Amino acid sequence: MSVDLGSYFKRVGYSGGREPTLATLRELHGLHPQAIPFENLDPLLGRPVRLDAASLEKKLVHDGRGGYCFEQNLLFAHVLRALGFTVREASARVRWGVPPEVKTPRVHALLIVDVEDEQYLVDVGFGGNVATGPLLLKSRDEQTTPHEPFRLVSDGGHVVVEAKLAGTWASLYATDLSETVPEDFEMGSWFTSAHPESIFVNGLMAARCEPDCRYAFKNNELAVHRLHNGTEKQVLRTVPELRDALTDLLRVKLPDDPALEPALRRLVEMGS
Repeated sequence: MSVDLGSYFKRVGYSGGREPTLATLRELHGLHPQAIPFENLDPLLGRPVRLDAASLEKKLVHDGRGGYCFEQNLLFAHVLRALGFTVREASARVRWGVPPEVKTPRVHALLIVDVEDEQYLVDVGFGGNVATGPLLLKSRDEQTTPHEPFRLVSDGGHVVVEAKLAGTWASLYATDLSETVPEDFEMGSWFTSAHPESIFVNGLMAARCEPDCRYAFKNNELAVHRLHNGTEKQVLRTVPELRDALTDLLRVKLPDDPALEPALRRLVEMGS
């Protein structure tokens, strides 16, 4: 199936050309996480997460929803291929918030994109710390993005993606860049969305970017990270407050599901 580029462009607010250039990649990479939020409402509600192209387009483009890394980056891969980019899928082990001695599974999806005789690491699906621009794969220098600086660090046979947050470099994930096939993503997504101990099953993780800030939800806690101006945090103590914040700030169309109201109530009670 070929993705409906016109509908995708309307969803993300893109009006540029369709040539597979670095400029095109940069603009789409910046627009995608502003328009299509990171959110795990389906796992939270016990709904299946489908990774086929038709399901991704319906949910993230036509239904006004968001998704997590597998959905975000696989949809973006379909878009880039339809534009003529050469794209390879890869996977990574999350390092964000994880002690160095703890081993994590390969449950993060990312893309390697060939453009203008270079390779770029492309990732529109890393939640509240998502890069908002492609990263030159061969560089180990600090790289600017529309938001925070990022860098790629060599660590044995892996590349560690780091973001500079409040002046300090923080590790996000490590990848060996090996090709990941659809069956690998199906397994990783099933673990992420269905394992009884998964954070995506037991709580809310959601985020969206604006040009000057990032919105991040963890259960009923909202953080607004303003570029060069600190972070504001707020606890949402009622279901209407949480619902309004998700629709107004995250800009997600909440699913019409009878399990939604009880789930939002649980989130509010968890933080009370």
